[in-house]
Amino acid sequence: MNKIQKRPLSDLGYNFIETTLPKGKDEYYLRNEQWSRQDQYRKLTAHEIESLVRNDNTSDDWNIIFVSNEFDPQLVQHCHFFGMVRIGKLEPYYLEFHNLRMPVGLYNSTICACDFGDNVVVHNVNYLSHYILGNEVIVANVNEMATTDYAKFGNGILKEGESESGRIWMELCNENGGRSVMPFDGMLPGDAYLWTRYRDDEQLQQQFKSFTEKQFDKRRGYYGMVGDRTVIKNCKMIKDVTIGTDAYLKGANKLKNLTINSNSEASSQIGEGCEMVNGVIGYGCRVFYGVKAVRFVMASHSQLKYGARLINSYLGNNATISCCEVLNSLIFPAHEQHHNNSFLCAALIMGQSNMAAGATIGSNHNSRGADGEIIAGRGFWPGLCVSLKHNSRFASFTLISKGNYMSELNISIPFSLVVNDEHENRLKIMPGYWFLYNMYAIARNSWKYVDRDKRTDKQQLIEYDYLAPDSVEEIFQALAIMETATGKAWYALPENAPKKELTEKDIRKKGKDLLNNNPEEVAKLTILSKGFENSSREVELLKVHRAYPLFIEMVVLYAVKNILAADKPSFLALQAAVKTAKRGDWQNIGGQLMKAETVATLKTKIRKNKISSWPQLHTAYEEIGNEYAADKLQHAVACLLEIKDSSLKNMTTADLAQWMNDSVVTMEWITAQIKRSREKDYKNPFRQLAYESEKEMNAVIGSLEDNSFIKQTAEDLEKYKLQVNKTISEWEL
Repeated sequence: MNKIQKRPLSDLGYNFIETTLPKGKDEYYLRNEQWSRQDQYRKLTAHEIESLVRNDNTSDDWNIIFVSNEFDPQLVQHCHFFGMVRIGKLEPYYLEFHNLRMPVGLYNSTICACDFGDNVVVHNVNYLSHYILGNEVIVANVNEMATTDYAKFGNGILKEGESESGRIWMELCNENGGRSVMPFDGMLPGDAYLWTRYRDDEQLQQQFKSFTEKQFDKRRGYYGMVGDRTVIKNCKMIKDVTIGTDAYLKGANKLKNLTINSNSEASSQIGEGCEMVNGVIGYGCRVFYGVKAVRFVMASHSQLKYGARLINSYLGNNATISCCEVLNSLIFPAHEQHHNNSFLCAALIMGQSNMAAGATIGSNHNSRGADGEIIAGRGFWPGLCVSLKHNSRFASFTLISKGNYMSELNISIPFSLVVNDEHENRLKIMPGYWFLYNMYAIARNSWKYVDRDKRTDKQQLIEYDYLAPDSVEEIFQALAIMETATGKAWYALPENAPKKELTEKDIRKKGKDLLNNNPEEVAKLTILSKGFENSSREVELLKVHRAYPLFIEMVVLYAVKNILAADKPSFLALQAAVKTAKRGDWQNIGGQLMKAETVATLKTKIRKNKISSWPQLHTAYEEIGNEYAADKLQHAVACLLEIKDSSLKNMTTADLAQWMNDSVVTMEWITAQIKRSREKDYKNPFRQLAYESEKEMNAVIGSLEDNSFIKQTAEDLEKYKLQVNKTISEWEL
């Protein structure tokens, strides 16, 4: 049975705070803290009251309707006021926004205990309760817009007197809630990542909960806020929502328990048919056309469109999800998912990712419980109609070919193509696929996300380069895998059978020798490996003889690029700066790369309360970001010396000059590959079928010669050559 409470009409607009008030405070004390302009209002004059009554306005008490000196009572018509209402300037103007022109004033609305800034427009609001509207706000044709005394505005906190069962949790990465976090306004991708990991560290987990609790006031009685110049029109229900300045809400069905961040530099918009409950929307976000979002955080400049469903998930900065369904996922910045028939569930996606049509990543009801997870490094790209099984892990820039992958996968080789060959019943992995066959796409991936990073507050330094400490560490892991697998393949031939039992070291040494000195011999081998798939099937590594030297060249290029970026005045200065250079594990913390030891130090500081709040942790991110270039230089030099089997002590100027020149050759090859991989689309006769002539094709898709990215890479190559030559000359290498 519905519980309908019947109370005296005289109570409407009063007794907003249902718990006991602090001593000496009235029900408006928090409202007055939020709205500091109360001293600019005065009581109505008898003439103004008479005009208001004549205009069909009512109030339970005209003595608690306060107005500014520039108040025109003729601009308030057919309104019903309950409780204390304060109205700013109302002057004879109209406000216009996107061709919507409406006169300043309050019309045809029921208003309970609200404050209004100057020259607001309120038209046809059936019920407006306990809101503070800033200057030049437009609210038109809204059914219900109200705030409760326990409003939390999407934050996972509890107000005074509430039980723990009422707390909002966001169940990220796992459907059984084992990695749940409390959403909060200002949550960065790194916060979400750190909180979802290390579940065995109870002290760390308790600190994160404490950070969130103390960031927000537990007192009841805060009003909803609408910032200056925000426009709200044709919405059905807005409840417990606080909104920044310059936002635009049109045609939304239901917005409940939300924070909508917006300002003049990064305006947020919510459009037709959207329903959003229990979440936080970052600055500059776009939400349009029938979106459903529940228990979520959208980081700044992210987008939901065309009926997308985002549930129990965190969407990183500059990411776009259209049409499809995303559940229980933590998504780092720069994610693209556009197709209605793609599905993502119980996944950690580490950014620069793209989901193709028909991809089913995480329909994990193929086990005894809904507790599986997918972990995918940067650049994850599951192709058309890919179906994956939990638990699986993928290295950076993994491309998965169309297919139903029936077993769990652990793809530890970056930049690889994964193929399920059903004809041979074999999993095949091609290391370095992107470099070999689609250099255009991998290079453009790094470029476009830098270009599209619209963040105005870059507290986390996001890495977009495909050659970075995380992917280069994976390259070293891949080199070891390829060496060992090649050695085993060679010794597996009857004519090469060893006369004595070999150690793993012996096998790897042989594989390395073959890859470096006899690639033609390696090309003839069928190279198998283990540990990539949870099955008894064979796993074959393809084109190892081509990928291996390419990986080495990429490590050298990564190192030289960072040496050139370091801007050291001499070879000796470089040696001094990197005298402690060493390789080590790196982690992707919400798109920001950090040394594993840095993360360990960060966690220790949190446990010991040296970092005692989210703002302090965000400051730590910035400090770590400031050291990133120096840390990356150390790592790059250590990688260069290891790949060249040298040491800092033995490295000579001639060595460095040679490696720099080698990197130029690699850059030339990359630039040529970028053009060649795109050129294939123009020369493919089947691509030309849709056009009557080459001229028409160029008119539709643009000519190869006019491709701005290809032009840019050619220019970058020339600049790189000049920089290398200049450095060699100045350092007397």
